Amino acid sequence: MFSMLKDALVIFVITLAAGLLLGGVYEITKEPIAAAAEEAVREAYDQVFAEAGVFAEVAVDQKKTATPEWQENYDGVEINTVLQALDENGSGLGYVLQLTSHEGYGGDIVMTVGIREDGTVNGIAILSISETAGLGMKAEDELVPQFTDKNAVTFVLTKGEAEAEPEIEAISGATITSDAFVKAVNAGLYYFETSLGGGGNVS
Repeated sequence: MFSMLKDALVIFVITLAAGLLLGGVYEITKEPIAAAAEEAVREAYDQVFAEAGVFAEVAVDQKKTATPEWQENYDGVEINTVLQALDENGSGLGYVLQLTSHEGYGGDIVMTVGIREDGTVNGIAILSISETAGLGMKAEDELVPQFTDKNAVTFVLTKGEAEAEPEIEAISGATITSDAFVKAVNAGLYYFETSLGGGGNVS
């Protein structure tokens, strides 16, 4: 009986010490981790709108993402943050939207999309993606460049060779990832057009 109580006490002490140690590590590391995440987001803003001098946050219209049209076409995509990209004189250059797609093959895909005033995609930066190595992770190299400097109301995913500006070639063997990516970008463009006064899309 005494031996059992002794063993239980030892386990309790070890568990308590481990818990306190983990808690201490968390307190020490949470601020640097948060700072690193914030820096990554800032770098993404600069990447998609390098010419901007200031980014002014704009309130997200959550009612827009609750409409029947949004639910029909962009369900599974969430708008996290919207910022207006301004030059050094305060003139508007366009908008930066941080989007999360919940339909990636391996989990959420979080990206930042820069859209110029005329609706042209200025750039895309991936903040996080959890996809199959060698397939979904090719999104940075194969998908992102296909959107840059293109102006389209809606992009269309194709499994073959893209023949028109709105067409985006899917990553071979990663159709789910490609589809989630295109859908998220289209959701950003739709929000830009309907909530941010965007215009000028030509295709």
